[in-house]
Amino acid sequence: MNTRFSFFQFVDFHFRHCLNLKFMRKKVVAKIIEDAVKSLGVEALPSVEIEIPRNEQFGDLSSTTALTLSGILKKPPRKIAEEIVGSIRDKSLFEKIEVAGPGFINFTFSKAYLASEIRQLLTQGKKFLREDIGKGKKVQIEFVSANPTGPLHLGHGRGGATGEALANLLRAGGYRVEREYYVNDAGRQVKLLGLSVFARYQQQLGAEYPFPEEGYKGGYIENIAQEIVRIHGKAFLQASFTSAEDFFTGYAYEKILQGIKDDLRDFGISFDTWQSERELFTEGVVEKSIEELNEKGFLYEQDGAIWFKATAFGDEKDRVIIKQDGEYTYFTSDIAYHRGKLERRFDELIDIWGADHHGYIPRIHAVIEALGHPKEKLKVLLVQMVTLLRGGKPVQMSKRAGEFVTLREVIDEVGADTTKFIFLTRRPDSQLEFDLEAAKAQSAENPVFYVQYAHARINSIFVHARDQGIAVENIPDAKLELLSQPEEIRIMKKLLFYPMVFEGAVSAHEPHRITFYIQELAGIFHPYYNKHRIVTEDVPLTAARLALCDAVSIVLREGLEILGMKAPEKM
Repeated sequence: MNTRFSFFQFVDFHFRHCLNLKFMRKKVVAKIIEDAVKSLGVEALPSVEIEIPRNEQFGDLSSTTALTLSGILKKPPRKIAEEIVGSIRDKSLFEKIEVAGPGFINFTFSKAYLASEIRQLLTQGKKFLREDIGKGKKVQIEFVSANPTGPLHLGHGRGGATGEALANLLRAGGYRVEREYYVNDAGRQVKLLGLSVFARYQQQLGAEYPFPEEGYKGGYIENIAQEIVRIHGKAFLQASFTSAEDFFTGYAYEKILQGIKDDLRDFGISFDTWQSERELFTEGVVEKSIEELNEKGFLYEQDGAIWFKATAFGDEKDRVIIKQDGEYTYFTSDIAYHRGKLERRFDELIDIWGADHHGYIPRIHAVIEALGHPKEKLKVLLVQMVTLLRGGKPVQMSKRAGEFVTLREVIDEVGADTTKFIFLTRRPDSQLEFDLEAAKAQSAENPVFYVQYAHARINSIFVHARDQGIAVENIPDAKLELLSQPEEIRIMKKLLFYPMVFEGAVSAHEPHRITFYIQELAGIFHPYYNKHRIVTEDVPLTAARLALCDAVSIVLREGLEILGMKAPEKM
């Protein structure tokens, strides 16, 4: 075994996947490590730890390599650290390299190197910021998939924002992504929708018709019934629900589904495919799925029902797929649906569900395994519900939906971008409070305003620069080495951390990391703008500051694009 080569492989992997700063050339890192290892006579190293210090005074990167080597070399780690630093021949990349504490090695990059990297960001744009992590792998993301029995609520909206941002993120990271909405247009709930509308129709025409105990009571049911009365009059007044079921169920379902599509469109969310549950039955997919599981020996009959051997794959109990009366369970459709996904040969499947479905994950993973695939092929992201507030107080129920405030109502009040951004300011599986008044504030209290305003502010700076006769098209050639203020150095370093954040977000499937990052970037840009004039009498310095602003604008625009939001030029 070539132990030295294995060590360098580890270092290369660690820098690419844990730091990925494009901020430190891999060949330079390898040369530094090689010289250090050779000078100390070490042939094998168990691990290397390199991290970004929480405290900026400890440099840009910190290594604990000396602590790791201490046990091997039988020397104090601080002495080893000093020997490693002394063995580094080319220090031009760094402003300083220091040994601290028991043996930490802290690296601070030179201003010249930072300037050269910012120049590449300005000229390469997305090519500099993104990394081809997916290598063309196919991923399907299924999200929202709300039953077409009522309007979308905030939980659906949060899942929608998460799914859309994740799709954008993975596509930017080199994956081929398909967005899918699974339409639950079969079964008891859709039938209950039709019955609810039929009952309201009868009542509006004066008939004493009982409303179903578990029916849908929102104002939208009344509206659909009124529309049927207006168009069809008393045509169904003497009809039984059995004879009119197909019409009322179909009419209500189509009306609500179209409303869902309209809301999603206005929310900036699109889908590549819409998979109908009903089609799984009409096209024989459900029957084929049952046959396959039966042939594999994973079905059995007990107490007049057909069961799936979910416990064979780690589920807490076996699951009924056909009830005693011959009806299919909801789970049966889900088996067929996920079998169809597997047949489409995606490399990875991602389902985004409400947090109340967490107990459903083991049985779907059992299905994936029963069909011959590792359960890891399916990743389920859970989304918590949203608590809606107004000025810190809970918002009353919606007149339209009856039981909840609709996504449409919130979009109409605060806007799609603000709504999406706030949804993405927390991990999707964490609780979220959404305050309407804070969301409308044009201040730092409104996170999306703060970020978008940074982009708009930079645009206004360039408008002003042009008015002053400055040739802004020559900005990439500016002498960035002139940037010496602490705030400017901090902004440059923050910009060059973006590739690390991007790769981490893609690898972890966590678009909210991008949200955190652009909030932090805006948070250090605004104070800089307020403290320092960008357009000054010093022409070279003005050009350098404009270049820095342009770099901030590029990264903000990239982040907002991935999150599915606009980067406005004016606000």
